[in-house]
Amino acid sequence: MTVEVAYALPQTQTIIELTVSPGTTALEAVIQSGIAQQYPDISLDHLVLGIFGKKTEHGTILKAMDRVEIYRPLLANPKEARRQRAAAKNGK
Repeated sequence: MTVEVAYALPQTQTIIELTVSPGTTALEAVIQSGIAQQYPDISLDHLVLGIFGKKTEHGTILKAMDRVEIYRPLLANPKEARRQRAAAKNGK
């Protein structure tokens, strides 16, 4: 069955389509895709994964046409970033 593994950086996005066996997990698809070799900043030990925008466990069994997404850690707390933008907009 066909699935995709996706990883995005601010300046680029990579989507790898691959054929996997039924019963393949999200983590297994990431490993099989070879994407960690393309992006050394991907740590297989600390992966946060999702399928179509919903966080999922590494052991989730994939269905045909699933897209496994690799999430990067947040650089800033979203609430704090929003507060800083509002303060800057108000001239504070």
